[in-house]
Amino acid sequence: MRMLTRTTLIQPAELASHLHDANVAVLDCRHDLAKPAWSDQAFAAGHIPGAIQAHLDRDLSSPIGPTTGRHPLPDIAKLAETLGRWGIGDDVQVVAYDQGNSAYAARAWWLLRWLGHTKVAVLDGGLAAWQEAGFPLTHEVTARSPRTFTTRITPNAFVSTAEVQQALAGNQATVVDARAADRFRGENETIDPVAGHIPGAKNHPFLKNLDGGSRFQSPEQLRRLWAETLGSENASNVISMCGSGVTACHNLLALEIAGLTGAKLYAGSWSEWIRDPSRPVAKGS
Repeated sequence: MRMLTRTTLIQPAELASHLHDANVAVLDCRHDLAKPAWSDQAFAAGHIPGAIQAHLDRDLSSPIGPTTGRHPLPDIAKLAETLGRWGIGDDVQVVAYDQGNSAYAARAWWLLRWLGHTKVAVLDGGLAAWQEAGFPLTHEVTARSPRTFTTRITPNAFVSTAEVQQALAGNQATVVDARAADRFRGENETIDPVAGHIPGAKNHPFLKNLDGGSRFQSPEQLRRLWAETLGSENASNVISMCGSGVTACHNLLALEIAGLTGAKLYAGSWSEWIRDPSRPVAKGS
């Protein structure tokens, strides 16, 4: 069987044909921000055969600190140890999926790329697409043999709050917020204690990247949609943010699919920005 190499998306049928390949590791990233325990319940109720649960709070984030956002980046050494324990080595193709729209799977995708592992893809359409295609689920938990995960950190992959402030002050970057338009405008805020957005930021809700269902738009359509958001701005000058650095990764994946590379993640995002009441807040469009 030919070696599988995918760096953005993979379709359910292709994953199914490689599911028993020892060099393919599948991560179940399903999550519910309002009910974190649901992840464990969903995994136990049924998952793609051979999948390993990758929990947003436990595995894909560090504990919240007094000045951080809701999902700080995980410690590099700890994440590398976890990935190795999950049987992910340098030659392993990783496939991440969640319940459907890829918001949480994209976080795993970005983290692996940050650590220098480019053979990582998101299952387009997630578990919903897998089931729609008629492929099976299992209750069995499979343990993979541990491997050595080598970190090759991607420089300048993310920016700090101070760097965002500096970039905006010097008009050196375009901040793009992935939250829904109503939250961006400061309406219907149910997650964070302060509503609004960073002054000067643009809004590109991550669901715009999808086809109206759970699958990504074509590269050509994504390029058109992102041109509407960015105008003539180069993707390498984009800083992607959201509420806590999760759905911002969805926008980064969409840009990559579109061939628009070089954007950075504001890892702390809105939930870190508002930790300091002296930082400015804007409302409206």
